[in-house]
Amino acid sequence: MAGFVFLILLAVILILMFLFVLRSSGKIKVYKDENGKTLNGSVSEKILIDINGAKNGLFINGKNADNPVLLLVSSGSGTDDYFFNEKYPAMHIDDEFTVCYWNYRGMCIAYDKSIEPSSIDLQTLINDTVAVTEYLKERFHQKKIFIMGFSGGTNIALKAAQQNPQNYYAYIGMAQVVGGEEQDTIIYDFMKKTFAKRKDSKRLKKLESMVVRQENGFIKCKNWFEFVMLLHEAGGGTTWNESEFCGIDLPIIFARCYTVMEKINFIRGMKMYRKTKLQKELEGKDIRKEDLNFAVPVYFLSGEYDYNCPWSLVKEYCKMINAPEKDFYLIPNAAHSPLWEQQSICYDIMKEIKEKHCR
Repeated sequence: MAGFVFLILLAVILILMFLFVLRSSGKIKVYKDENGKTLNGSVSEKILIDINGAKNGLFINGKNADNPVLLLVSSGSGTDDYFFNEKYPAMHIDDEFTVCYWNYRGMCIAYDKSIEPSSIDLQTLINDTVAVTEYLKERFHQKKIFIMGFSGGTNIALKAAQQNPQNYYAYIGMAQVVGGEEQDTIIYDFMKKTFAKRKDSKRLKKLESMVVRQENGFIKCKNWFEFVMLLHEAGGGTTWNESEFCGIDLPIIFARCYTVMEKINFIRGMKMYRKTKLQKELEGKDIRKEDLNFAVPVYFLSGEYDYNCPWSLVKEYCKMINAPEKDFYLIPNAAHSPLWEQQSICYDIMKEIKEKHCR
């Protein structure tokens, strides 16, 4: 009996390994016309380019290369987001924009083991953002582009837009990182309420072991990455009501857009970014205490259940800033990744923003 069970487990493992390799072609989305030929005027590229002396990766998709360009500054920092397009194939803002998913130096398809983590800081990545922007402007013959920061990428994209407003029609922050001493308390309160409602004493106990109470009454987590891992189990993580394994790990493992080596480098890059100077710079950062003046329109998209970057802090920040135009959109039934989780709603918002600034 034991031998039979072993053979079954071995067969399952071999099948999973086969599927892993089979679905690691490294190919990305392409557009076909009614005759099955490549759609005229469309763009579908996965390329490496040199930016300020380091290789950078770009996934570029768009049905019409003459559309406005949207530069998506990846989350993490150090985490690529292109795989979400395979998990949520109905997400189609590439109908309205030529979308560039940027893998900055040392991450995912641009991973380079020779990069010294201490060489990667916020200003370096801001400078790289400007250089990528200039590449896209020249490549697609655009005077300006749109820039979207996602989660950890908002730390970079927000500053790039603020420092170089001439390059951008607007800044869009999805799951904007705000920070501040009350952030961990908001996350803690959400998890405590959720686990208590479920009568989940095991996770309540785990939650208490992960935090310390400050003298000012706020909660502080001991380890951010472990804290967010537990947040996924409460339903407020990267995708609504999904564990990190189901919401992120499995989609990456079985994504077609990366080769086997690129998937390995995906993980290596993520781990490397946790050791960078950038990571230390961002610890304890509260953007409400920084320059609140912008010369470009600013928009924010937050999921109703996003407690990774609590939407209440984003809404407060939106009220505080000065910009030619600004707005905050709370996306229902979504957590940290509303662009993909609620494709139809966010498509309409993005189209409205585009049409407002590209007449």
